[in-house]
Amino acid sequence: MTKAGKRFKAIQKDVDTGKLYAVADAIKILKDASKVKFDETIEVAMNLGVDPKHADQVVRGMIQMPNGTGKSVRVAVFARGDKAEEAKKAGADIVGAEDLMETIQGGEIDFDRCIATPDMMPIVGRLGQILGPKGIMPNPKLGTVTMDVGAAVEAAKGGAVEFRAEKTGIVHAGVGKLSFDPKKLEENVMTFVNAIVKAKPSGAKGTYLKKVTLTSSMGPGLGLDLAELAKNAA
Repeated sequence: MTKAGKRFKAIQKDVDTGKLYAVADAIKILKDASKVKFDETIEVAMNLGVDPKHADQVVRGMIQMPNGTGKSVRVAVFARGDKAEEAKKAGADIVGAEDLMETIQGGEIDFDRCIATPDMMPIVGRLGQILGPKGIMPNPKLGTVTMDVGAAVEAAKGGAVEFRAEKTGIVHAGVGKLSFDPKKLEENVMTFVNAIVKAKPSGAKGTYLKKVTLTSSMGPGLGLDLAELAKNAA
């Protein structure tokens, strides 16, 4: 912990954390500052002018990263018959029905994303108190309750990122790995930012996008230039 603390202080010393950066410049700084031996995750955090306690100010959705996230995602699917086979062929790690429900009720949750066909929801509904708090309850609005389980599994495996604003109005997600090509990282960052901007809820008043920060697992948090983000928005 001492070495990590000294390393972080050294990085902070060389970076002007009070400055606002263009995305490309922030990525270069984080790449240059990295001194660890593992592939750090690049994360975007956005402070929004919303109060998620109000139903008309909820910011939630799913976005496909154009260049993946570099993260290995384990996917569980509730399905039967042909749909179960479709899920397996698409690469699902766990497929089941009542048996999968019992496994989860027993405390074993060996997956990161959960998908279900609509007919499975009476079973999945019994798991709401388990999967809900973990943020992995299947939801039709997120495309995780669907008959097209093959496409849903492929999306989850290929870099689909779920986002949801926290109680403080902050939404964040990992959008790639530090080892990614800078241009691909920049594209992922802008894809995420644009998705949040487009997800502005009807009840949001005043300034919606207040602050955007880019960071890596062990790196400093760098504020991004909102004007530059707006200029490059799709």
